[in-house]
Amino acid sequence: MGDYGAPLFLAWQLTNNCTGRCLHCCEESGADFVWKDEMSRAQALSLARQIVELRIAYVAFGGGEPMSVPHVWDVFETLAAGGTEIKIETNGLDLDERACDRLKAMNIACVQISIDGATAGVHEKLRPGSGYKPAWDAIDRLVKRGLEPELVFIPTKFNVQDAVAVYEQATERGIRTFVTGPMMRLGRAAHAWDALACSDEDWAEAVMGLKAAAAALKGPRLAVYPWGIQQEMKTRAESPQSMVLVVPNGRAKLLNALPFAVADLKTESLASAWPKVGAAWKSAEVQDFVRRAQTQTDLLKHANECWDLRLDESPSSSTK
Repeated sequence: MGDYGAPLFLAWQLTNNCTGRCLHCCEESGADFVWKDEMSRAQALSLARQIVELRIAYVAFGGGEPMSVPHVWDVFETLAAGGTEIKIETNGLDLDERACDRLKAMNIACVQISIDGATAGVHEKLRPGSGYKPAWDAIDRLVKRGLEPELVFIPTKFNVQDAVAVYEQATERGIRTFVTGPMMRLGRAAHAWDALACSDEDWAEAVMGLKAAAAALKGPRLAVYPWGIQQEMKTRAESPQSMVLVVPNGRAKLLNALPFAVADLKTESLASAWPKVGAAWKSAEVQDFVRRAQTQTDLLKHANECWDLRLDESPSSSTK
């Protein structure tokens, strides 16, 4: 990341609100979990304009459910007009015909929708408040417009056996990429890890089955993320990506697994925050947290918090 004067990529959580309350949600999102200090429309549009001015190439919107934010289209239009590519991670419930037409008009780079079971029963057990048929219907509308959506499958002990069947369904529906990887031990998934996590052996078997299906069916590109969250943290600490995470209240963070916040983008510019992100990765406190989290898994339960990291003071000066 030291090679660039601004991030190449920004991950932006516009809200923590969501109609769903997924058991394995890494952000602990839901209708009852909206942050009281989430960015206003004016603040979000100011950040969008800064992104364009800094020529940041790519912004990925997650959540919570980004499409539930009233000013989401204003943000999208500002970025699209400025040449920034947009990725959206959504449950699809808000992607009706008109919304898909608007995404097509903006030439949205990527829309990801999760399907976590080969049947409604399995999917909706893991994603209460979401919907199996509405997710597939949104995918079909995107495919019809040539937007080539991506499907995300998160393995748990309740659905890992469905992985190949969901890939087969994706092949029939015109999906561009089938995205999967180990369940991240963050958010609600971290708190319910023992009840949700599938075994390493079951996951390895599922990956073998997916690779065989991809080779035989010549279907969607298979993208299997190689790491769990602890290896992700370790790898990024050794060689940080040129990216920044913006959480719903405008705080700038390093990674969704790390609770440290280094700037408030409601009151300071993204340009001034960027050097702090680089300095934070090098700080003794962040490096120590990453090291301890390799074995002290309870630390991962703090991922969605914002701990102030005062880089001009001693490592012990951060506050929770």
